[in-house]
Amino acid sequence: MNRNRVIYFLIITVLVGCSTAGRHASHNVFRYNESKGITSLDPAFARTMPSIWPVSQIFCGLVQLDSALQVKPCVAKRWSISADGLTYTFSLRNDVFFQNDTCFVEGKGRRVTSNDFVYSIDRLGLEEVASPGAWILSKIDTLKDGEPAIIAQSDTVLAIRLREPFPAFLGLLTSPYCSVVPREAIARYGRDFGHHPVGCGPFQLKVWRDGEKLVLVKNPNYFEVDKKGIRLPYLDAVSISFIGDKQSEFMEFILGNLDFISGVSKASKDELLTRTGQLNPKYANRVQMETGPFLNTEYLGVLVDPSKLQPQQSVLLKKEFRRAIAFGINKAKMITYLRNGLGYPANSGFIPQGLPPYNPNFHGLTYCPDSTLAILARMGYPHGDGLPAVTLTTTDDYLDLCEFIQHELSVLGIKINVEVATGASYRQAVMDSRLPFFRGSWIADYADAESYLSLFYSKNYSPYGPNYTHYSNSLYDKLYVAALKTADIKLRFRFYSKMDSIITNEAPVIPLFYDKAVRFVRLGIKGMAPNPMNIPVFKYVQIGKK
Repeated sequence: MNRNRVIYFLIITVLVGCSTAGRHASHNVFRYNESKGITSLDPAFARTMPSIWPVSQIFCGLVQLDSALQVKPCVAKRWSISADGLTYTFSLRNDVFFQNDTCFVEGKGRRVTSNDFVYSIDRLGLEEVASPGAWILSKIDTLKDGEPAIIAQSDTVLAIRLREPFPAFLGLLTSPYCSVVPREAIARYGRDFGHHPVGCGPFQLKVWRDGEKLVLVKNPNYFEVDKKGIRLPYLDAVSISFIGDKQSEFMEFILGNLDFISGVSKASKDELLTRTGQLNPKYANRVQMETGPFLNTEYLGVLVDPSKLQPQQSVLLKKEFRRAIAFGINKAKMITYLRNGLGYPANSGFIPQGLPPYNPNFHGLTYCPDSTLAILARMGYPHGDGLPAVTLTTTDDYLDLCEFIQHELSVLGIKINVEVATGASYRQAVMDSRLPFFRGSWIADYADAESYLSLFYSKNYSPYGPNYTHYSNSLYDKLYVAALKTADIKLRFRFYSKMDSIITNEAPVIPLFYDKAVRFVRLGIKGMAPNPMNIPVFKYVQIGKK
């Protein structure tokens, strides 16, 4: 540890024992920091976690997810699906109102109707909006006039007709993209709606000073109540700061000026966690650590399109070589030493832990260096002799992980060159399928395994879809189509499992680990247990005494 880090943690140690008398006077204001900043609170642009978190507090959709990833009512109190799986009919509550705002007559929010959902979902596809969520409309059929088949049958009845069966559609509707917005607010604020959001969620925007603070306050007219009939939310406000430096964020948390931090940074992981991923005992009297699966699979991706590879990289086209790489990576060791136990070794396919039909008893490409050596020998490269080096591209955030993989494989005779690219250029190169071998991650867009399996459907070739590896397999495609046509969830899960096993065997991707959501929460706070989508539900948070 360098001198500055030593001084930093000495200061922290002193501060841990100090009083937190300087805390905010209100005990019912929940405070967290967003180090990456927030650019918009318009749900049409809720693409990244920094935006999704507050957007999910301000806005509501037809349906919502519970902590077990089950689709539950929200603005829609019930729904039905036609026998052919094409038409979804929703019955809406009649007691949901938009938050008060000057865009409405006399500043009073009006009732939400089915026409508002027609407008809001249609809006995603408007060229002038350019929403990254426009792809949702590709699942919806069109009317004779070319408009999406989203029909308000009455103020409280909404029908949506799909182009073809898509059993994951209800889960897709839980996405923030599908939140309801009032046309009056869009008309008034235009492109600035993202800084003047108006929704019907449990919180509403009070203050936003760019780069300094964002405050959400309780929506007094929110429609949901808890099991005891108490109106949600319990909090009076949520205060968000924008400290960019992770060490400073950690210090503010230890001082008691923040109520929780999500995840761990390189700056604080060795201070907060033991090597095995447990909370450092020195913080046990003031901090509670909450963990659980997070729907994110970290992996190595391989471009398996011969037309895209240079001759010197053609060895990547060989399935056995890709499997040799997979067998040569000690995933458990990687998680222990590089992530302090925050993650689960990806030994059971590409579908992550926490998402059905994940099966812990399905053993995929687990660590087995003898298998790596045997494969190389069969390929004519005993101990890697004569095997050309391949280049693995990553970003700086994952350099240590890729260097670990580089070292692990070098011992077995597989030579890996690690190349670092900047975030923006790296993401674009992955999307354009220009990287032969890359470190990737996939976070679920919605709580259905189809979100992961769509990465390998041949009709989803990038840049028009998420198949960045350009993988193609006729049997896989047949199973994928069959899964989308069945409403029988057990049968669909069997299709999903077969697809996952094909990907594991063919290895166009090499899963490294399934992510783990971790939250460090001040003692006395309830309702902050993580969910697999890693989106906090602040309407259930309660603040008590330490």
